[in-house]
Amino acid sequence: MTALPDDTTASAHTVLTRKNLLSPKKLLLSKWTAVAPADKEKHFVVTRVVEPDAPATRIEWVEIEAVHSGRTFMLPWRELADGHQWRRGWA
Repeated sequence: MTALPDDTTASAHTVLTRKNLLSPKKLLLSKWTAVAPADKEKHFVVTRVVEPDAPATRIEWVEIEAVHSGRTFMLPWRELADGHQWRRGWA
């Protein structure tokens, strides 16, 4: 990953190269690998993008499912951009 210039203020979980920007509209069925797996849950799939109540409101949450156990949980979609927690695809 390439970092943004020093004069740009951005949180660590949103620092991405232009090529790898995430879009909430393209997250459905995307595959992710946990950097620090717990309980043998390493590979995940986004199974649902949670639509907000108000149509003009931005998407904030996704439902992600562990492939190994089938456990699902809600996650703010922007957390997937945190390279310390998630990698895109299955590694």
